[in-house]
Amino acid sequence: MKSRLIASLALGAAVVLGTTGCNMLAPQATTIQYSASDGVNVPDSGPLLVRNAMIIANEDGSLGNLIAGIVNNTDEDLVLNVSIADQPQRVNVPANSTVSLGVTTAPLTFDDTGKPGSDVDASFQSGEGEGVRVAVPILDGTLPYYTEFVPTPAATPAG
Repeated sequence: MKSRLIASLALGAAVVLGTTGCNMLAPQATTIQYSASDGVNVPDSGPLLVRNAMIIANEDGSLGNLIAGIVNNTDEDLVLNVSIADQPQRVNVPANSTVSLGVTTAPLTFDDTGKPGSDVDASFQSGEGEGVRVAVPILDGTLPYYTEFVPTPAATPAG
């Protein structure tokens, strides 16, 4: 009787370890961070958080609008420095607020970003942060919710 009990316990332990052992060695997909959208999240560019950054460009890529959410969780007004295709621009972000480029404010327009379907290197920096270069995807107005963001020559800022 005792040997049956030991055998049953050993078999039960083998089944439990055999069916759950993979979780001990394999990475869990829910712990891997990724951008769950069409844009990219910008890591460690300073105190400002840049989320879902993307370029919506016209067909030939001669004009592109930067669309992104910029979060300022600090108690001071900050500036986000963005450079795409050697064209630096600045975005003022008030303390404890979120700026949605293209939604609550006008998108930032850049020349010669590249054709839709490719990526463009963009630099983001805020506060005392070193800044970071990130490949930002370039999209077009094929999807209906991006159509309104496709730039036209008349939409470029005078200057």
